[in-house]
Amino acid sequence: MNKVTNLFNSFTFSTNKLVLFTCSYVIFLLNIPFFIKTTAAITRLDEFNQFFLISIPVLLLCLSVFLQCFFAFRWITKPLLILLVMVSSVVFYSSITYGIVFDYGMIQNTVETDTAEALSYVNFSAFIFLFTFGILPSILIAKIRLTYKSFLGELFDRTKLMGVSFGIVVLIVLVFYSSYASIGRNNRDLVGYLTPYALIDSTVKYLQRNYLYPPLKFTLLDTNPVIVNEKHTKHVTVLVLGETARAQSFSLNGYHKPTNQFTEKLGVVSFKNVSSCGTATAVSVPCMFSRLDKENYDKRLAIAQQNALDIIHLAGADVLWVSNNNGSCKGVCNRVKTLQIDTTNTDPLCDGKYCVDEVLLRPLKQKLASLTHEDTLIVLHMIGSHGPTYYKRYPDKNRIFIPDCQRSDIQNCSTEELANTYDNTIAYTDYVLSKVISELNMLSQSQDIETSMIYISDHGESLGESGVFLHGLPYAFAPKEQTHVPLIYWADSLHQNERVSCVSKMSDKNISHDNVFDILLSEMSVDSKTFIKQNNPLNQCKTAGAIAQTVHQNTKNGANR
Repeated sequence: MNKVTNLFNSFTFSTNKLVLFTCSYVIFLLNIPFFIKTTAAITRLDEFNQFFLISIPVLLLCLSVFLQCFFAFRWITKPLLILLVMVSSVVFYSSITYGIVFDYGMIQNTVETDTAEALSYVNFSAFIFLFTFGILPSILIAKIRLTYKSFLGELFDRTKLMGVSFGIVVLIVLVFYSSYASIGRNNRDLVGYLTPYALIDSTVKYLQRNYLYPPLKFTLLDTNPVIVNEKHTKHVTVLVLGETARAQSFSLNGYHKPTNQFTEKLGVVSFKNVSSCGTATAVSVPCMFSRLDKENYDKRLAIAQQNALDIIHLAGADVLWVSNNNGSCKGVCNRVKTLQIDTTNTDPLCDGKYCVDEVLLRPLKQKLASLTHEDTLIVLHMIGSHGPTYYKRYPDKNRIFIPDCQRSDIQNCSTEELANTYDNTIAYTDYVLSKVISELNMLSQSQDIETSMIYISDHGESLGESGVFLHGLPYAFAPKEQTHVPLIYWADSLHQNERVSCVSKMSDKNISHDNVFDILLSEMSVDSKTFIKQNNPLNQCKTAGAIAQTVHQNTKNGANR
């Protein structure tokens, strides 16, 4: 290593040459995922120009050199080039290993990720990769000696390089403009693979939207929601918010492994055609509780107005959010009572960074034993199936499918091991859900309280299908593994036997996170002008007097949809 660095230390480069070599390294090597995707898109065409295909890396190199020349002066040259290489190597690793695209949503998800979750991606394979493609080239850049001319001389050299680069760009665009326009128009996702410029662009947009725009004034969508409870019976609904669970891995939906062996015996209804609002928690969670739908969802607007929990709480229900997810509630629970599970204690269900989801049963039992309101909504936010450390999401006693993948560099596990590990997380989630149902069932029978449970996941997960792992791809081209999510419904048979029978007939309906707002208001019998009756697929299954039969006759326009 010393011999290599000493060799480079003896080299003297002009600033132009260092910029050209560094940009060539980033474009030709660290953009391999982009070139693979682009080549596939172009060669799929019935007719394509080979010279157009060859022009793409040349165009990108010239654009990169042109941009980098603006910052290539004296003492800032090397630090910025090293930063370019290090950032590019991280993006390269993420793209080539997991298929990650750093669009706006991924930047938001990354920023809102806690330290423990971020560290779960750190492993030996990642270190070797980043050392080879990031640290080592950065050391070489730092060791190379630069020769400097006078200020005017450096300015002339930089202007000359920029002029040549710009001239080549103009020439390529003039010759192949129609081809670039066509490919760009029909393959908008390709831009997301440009390393590291897609990340830089998305980061700038994120900073602009979240830190440069002034906060919006908080809007009250309804100042007087009420609970319609003509029977005057106590009611408890538990909403279990799943994490990274995909519908395809639920045996309730036809999966070949018995991942739902606990709940399938308890009379649950599984909705088989449910789509998520996003492919990451940072988008899906606030979106599903918002009155805004997926098409019109905007986080700035969503957090500046009442959500479903706010409306239900204002109507008079007791609302509690209990989280075993270190990623927080993304602002949804800011105005209701919250409880964050402590992961740093000596609890046998915790390892100091994470707890398995059985830990949620304790605060649930405590809350059910001390109900203070006639109507109660409890949200249990799971850690669920969050990767890549799937093996940490279930205890040994629930290690059903083996061999499993007991490591975080999941790309190095076999297909069978990875599937077994993920399926164990789903089976464990099912076990926890059965315990939640058991608690609610006992409450219903012992105290004559109407109870129900809804389970829904925020987004799904890719397990190597088409070379993609984890989640967070832009929704426009995300695979169904990331957008097809489970929704399970249960209600106690003592009070709602007919309702469950009716709901089961709805299990094949196409629904989405857009329906969650109205399903929750309906389940809690909240009459509100924000409620859209036709947007609740369970509406016709409510018994008379038990549902919010809104007098406002809302339409999508009337409820700010």
